[in-house]
This record gives sequence, structure tokens and C-alpha cells, in this order.
Amino acid sequence: MTDGRVPAAATPAADARSADRPWARIVSEVAVAAEASGGHLEAEALVDLLWSHLAPTGVSWLGIYLVDPAASEATRLVLGPRRDRPACSPIGLHGVCGRCVRQRRPILVEDVSTLGPDYIACDPRDRSEIVLPLLDGAICWGVLDLDSHAPGAFGPADEQGLLAVLEAAALRPAGHA
Repeated sequence: MTDGRVPAAATPAADARSADRPWARIVSEVAVAAEASGGHLEAEALVDLLWSHLAPTGVSWLGIYLVDPAASEATRLVLGPRRDRPACSPIGLHGVCGRCVRQRRPILVEDVSTLGPDYIACDPRDRSEIVLPLLDGAICWGVLDLDSHAPGAFGPADEQGLLAVLEAAALRPAGHA
């Protein structure tokens, strides 16, 4: 598809991988950790918890990009907490993460090689990606970005699982209580 969104029927590999991801257990652990932290989970704690569960399932990188509203469009997103290696930073709004910020909706990409010159390749081995907006009301203050070296690694079950995780985390933008 031209917008990088993966139709549910076209992702049997993603459905199989999603089935290996313990979304109910992850959501439960995030909710308990958030409650113990005063009602919301800090971004770094969320990234660490997600990484511990998702790295064994084929996720090659996981992190949060924060929106810097004072920066130019070419450098608007700055790398925040991430696992397990550095990534490109700052990045602009032209890639998948930038599109997620602008559209304020999750984006699944089955094969990043189809995205052309606007794709920001921090690791040339990455083949698929899922990005979810981090919202405070109508304001998108960042994105949660997951990559995999396998094509079609993410599917609708991952999108739903990650949305439930973000809701359980009650994530707040930096500087908010």
C-alpha cells in the first residue's frame, strides 16, 4: 500500500509472530508498574520492560523519539530512551516516525524497502517497523518505534497490544506529572 500500512489479510507471518508475543502479560506488568509509580510509567521504564519481552520475539530495536517543537522540521524528533543500540538522532518529519507524528495514528510497515528515499535507515538490516504516537490530548509529544530484521514482523495484534500497553502505562510527556 502507498501509505505503508499493512492490510491485516496480507500478514500471515506477522500474525504468527504476534501470537508469540505475550501482550496480556506485558499489559498486566505495565499496569502494575504504572500503579506502583504513582499512576503512570516513565518512558525509560516502559522501554526496558517492553525490550525484556519483545527482543526474544524478533524485535531488533525499540525506542522513543521525542518531539522538539522548537526544532526545525528536519530535526524535530530527538532520540529518547531506547534499546538496545543507538539510532539516528535527530531525525526529521519525512520518515515513518515523522508521518506518525503528523497523522497521530499507528503506522505498520511490512517492508521498509518499499518506502523509497524518505525512509530513514538507522540499521540497514531492518525490514519492518511499527510506530505509535504518544499523545497528550491532541498533542503528539513523541512516538514509540519498533523495528525488526524480518519482513512482515508486525501485524494488527501488535498494534492493538502496543496501544493497550501505552494505555496501561499512562505515559506522560517529559516534564509532566
